[in-house]
Parts: sequence; C-alpha cells; structure tokens
Amino acid sequence: MQYTIEARELTSEYTHRPTTDDAPRRTQVEARTADDAIAQFVRENASELVNMTTPLTGRESIATVKRNDSVYLVRVYAG
Repeated sequence: MQYTIEARELTSEYTHRPTTDDAPRRTQVEARTADDAIAQFVRENASELVNMTTPLTGRESIATVKRNDSVYLVRVYAG
C-alpha cells in the first residue's frame, strides 16, 4: 500500500520556537501498514521516533519525530 508522509518542523533547539517554514515536506513510501511507513521514514531520515498515535477509526496516524536539534510533526495516511 502507498502511504503519504507529511513532515513539518515544529521547533528548533537553537531557537526554541516554531520555524517560519509552514510548508510540510511530503514523501510517499510503499509499506504494509502506517506503522511500517513511519518506521521506514525514521530510518531513511536518521531520526528518532518520539511518539505515534493511531486512532481506532480514521485514516491518519500522527507521530512526533526528532532529528538532530529539531522536532517534527509527521502525518501518515494512505494514498
């Protein structure tokens, strides 16, 4: 199944405030599940998964990912 991953930087360790870039970075990956898709994204971006929430019903999972000095909000959905 194909998943779209949108990553948006929330904060930077150096500024301690949200960044000004509002455009999310989109990536598409092939994976069996949303969990597999985010795991692949984390590996490919040398990141650390901080938290992931998958609603009982719905089509979107939300994760928090840390990379170097920044924290990202990551949305994962089929399509």
